[in-house]
Amino acid sequence: MSLYAARGVSAQKEEVHHAIKNLDQGLYAHAFCKMYPDFLCGDDAFVNISHADGAGTKSILAYLYWKETGDVSVWKGIAQDAVAMNLDDLLCVGVYNDILFSSTIDRNKKLIPGEVIEQIINGTQELFNDLKKYGVNIHYLGGETADVGDVVRTIAVNGTMTARWKKDKLITNQNIKAGDLIVGFASSGQCSYEKEYNSGLGSNGLTSARHDVLSKYYAEKYPETFETSLNKEVVYIGKNKVEDQLAIHNSLFTIGKLLLSPTRTYAPLMKVLLQEHFNDLHGVIHCSGGGQTKCMKYLPQNFKIVKDNLFEVPPIFQLIQLNSGADAKEMYQVFNMGHRLEIFTNEIAALKMIAVAKQFNIEAKIIGRVEASEKKELILHGSFGQVQYLY
Repeated sequence: MSLYAARGVSAQKEEVHHAIKNLDQGLYAHAFCKMYPDFLCGDDAFVNISHADGAGTKSILAYLYWKETGDVSVWKGIAQDAVAMNLDDLLCVGVYNDILFSSTIDRNKKLIPGEVIEQIINGTQELFNDLKKYGVNIHYLGGETADVGDVVRTIAVNGTMTARWKKDKLITNQNIKAGDLIVGFASSGQCSYEKEYNSGLGSNGLTSARHDVLSKYYAEKYPETFETSLNKEVVYIGKNKVEDQLAIHNSLFTIGKLLLSPTRTYAPLMKVLLQEHFNDLHGVIHCSGGGQTKCMKYLPQNFKIVKDNLFEVPPIFQLIQLNSGADAKEMYQVFNMGHRLEIFTNEIAALKMIAVAKQFNIEAKIIGRVEASEKKELILHGSFGQVQYLY
């Protein structure tokens, strides 16, 4: 059993997919988000989309960091995580503007005071103000903040995004075909609209990241940050504390800040690509839960996906793997490992998209291709050798 599974988490969410297998899949079975007819206005030229996601267990890391350092501003990053995990999913189907957002915050009031809630709510609005400068308009409708200490150990930060969008401007992944190239867009570095270096971790795999990197010190000091029925051998098994430092590009960063880098949103970049290269976007994938295997769920038919020009693994993932001892197969299906957005397209358009990304200081490159096949198969090549996933 993998460490991820031993901690009660599933990268592929098999039980969830089984539970929803009989639900209506919406108008486009292979699209990244579920879409329905325009029930709001009754216009056949539009669809309605409502999508829910959140920061996951990253909020526990924020709790640890805040308690250890007193830096309450770290919660603004959690606000961005909850937004980006919704927004970047919507980007994959073509939606980038006039979006409604409603937050859902569940807290244990005995541990999470009002100043934390204030940072999350104000941080959400600050992010929307920043995105507006790039023509991405998100309207904050408020939401629900509940004191449910009997249910939540610390805090859960989630949200829902709703949009109405034209059918002829949707990306449904139905156009993915053999011969397509796959462009990957880096998750790490510092893009033009970020204030500091981003480790690239995002908001997936944080259960592993937290327990694999941080030491038993936190299990003893903050038992509210983990499920106490877990085997002690998988709880906080790392060597580090949140204020330990790691050198990256001749600069020092604390481990806590690297683990808590706010999830990068690709919205400013995707707005340009959707406006200027829409017809060349055959498919778009947000490499969130499931990491580099995420694309397999949304293929319109059997294909062999080969990714043989992957990004150099960012330092935060190297640290996680060093501490955990996890093999490449597990790492690449839990974490994005270097790119969190990928676009299926043709060669000429791929080069144009890479050039657009460069304008935002986002590294991009052709990382793989689509081949004809009688089965769904994913092959990863890298310094680790070759890893195969069959579906």
